[in-house]
Amino acid sequence: MNVVSLVGRPNTGKSALFNRLAKKRVAIVFDQPGVTRDRVTREIDLAGRRIMLVDTGGIAFDKTVTKDPLDEETRSQAALAVEDSAVCVIVVDSREGAAPLDLEVVQRVRESGVPCMIAANKCDTANDDWRAAEFERLGLPVFAISAEHGRGIEELVAAITAKLPPAEQDESKEHPLRVAVVGRPNVGKSSYINRLLNAPRVIVSEIAGTTRDAVEVPFSIGSGPEARHYMLVDTAGMKPHTKMSRTSIDNFSLFRSEQAIEEADVVVLLLDPTVGPTFQDKRIAGKILEAKKACVLMLNKWDLASAEGITDEKKAAAAVRKMMPFLSFAPIVFCSNKSGYNIRRTVDAIDKAAASASERLPTGMLNRVIETASKRTLAPTVRGRRLKIFYSLQVSVNPQTIRLFVNDPKLVTPAYLSYIEKNIRARFGLEGAPLRMFLKSRTRKSSGSPASSAKSSEQS
Repeated sequence: MNVVSLVGRPNTGKSALFNRLAKKRVAIVFDQPGVTRDRVTREIDLAGRRIMLVDTGGIAFDKTVTKDPLDEETRSQAALAVEDSAVCVIVVDSREGAAPLDLEVVQRVRESGVPCMIAANKCDTANDDWRAAEFERLGLPVFAISAEHGRGIEELVAAITAKLPPAEQDESKEHPLRVAVVGRPNVGKSSYINRLLNAPRVIVSEIAGTTRDAVEVPFSIGSGPEARHYMLVDTAGMKPHTKMSRTSIDNFSLFRSEQAIEEADVVVLLLDPTVGPTFQDKRIAGKILEAKKACVLMLNKWDLASAEGITDEKKAAAAVRKMMPFLSFAPIVFCSNKSGYNIRRTVDAIDKAAASASERLPTGMLNRVIETASKRTLAPTVRGRRLKIFYSLQVSVNPQTIRLFVNDPKLVTPAYLSYIEKNIRARFGLEGAPLRMFLKSRTRKSSGSPASSAKSSEQS
């Protein structure tokens, strides 16, 4: 896919322009140099062309500009973005004029040979457009824009699309599987994505809070029609509310991590086996459960756990199940980003969870499973009455949702509903997929046969 990158020195409004072009608040916008570090990407439609839009961290060759210890890594990510680009937009601050850093950025982008242009940002009114003229001496097309107010965006978009290579026939491909990688700070989320790609795609550091945005990374296995396509989403470490500094950056990072869970097809929750599931891990798991997303539990840093004498995976898995029983449906994979142990198995677990979440359950087979379970163990009596399940229907997938037609929904107990769920899972698997069951009151006379009811439900 064609890549369009936004580059420039810190605090020129790259992220604001990114959000304007994406028509969505994706990147963190804050009046402070060095907020964006990784390459933030979003697949968008730009004047009828599908592109991958990339926001980059401010390129600061002078460390006094941002005072960020990760400046070098941020520059490397920006350089890689330029390398991958079909078109590069250099964003400058028209109010401050052509600074030495702007000239250096322009020179480096020109050296790459990538078609480029200058977006002179912060021209909020027509009276500000004269400020953009100063940048014309750099020998590149200049567009006076205001990312905040949307001025000049149409002209900029037209110039970008004019420089894109001709559209290819296969430009529109099927929706990739969206996988959000979440967890506490420093559990290895970014390292895991880099290990899968075998490339330094996202910045890795021992500094807590290195990742701020939710960083989308396209990833494929295989080629041609048989290829499997993924969109990996690296998220900021989700800190406990009590310990989190109440800055706008931290709050927005948390919001983007929670949003990544909501938008995902599968969520990978990373845990540290040397520490075990913490209270914050359980809170994150609760977010996944609330969003009703397919889930994989990944115990990373297994090499460190083994060095500490924790070698029995069965015992470790049982301990995790005991501490997080509400995610009992999620498969557990032990792995190591450093050694590569079981990394391929994590992808298999993700595929299986996605397939389980979208599996269609045959109505007749589903009813036989529930009928057999109901006869094997009768529902407990509640105020002298017993729950009777007449028939069931799968009403939706992603998440798996089953409706049970019963004599009285008030007669069900959580334990019996859990028993029915266990029997359904024992028959159909559904590993990694959450299962919702709703009860609806219906008399035996009005219920009809399962087959006829299923048919009428499908027609409706």
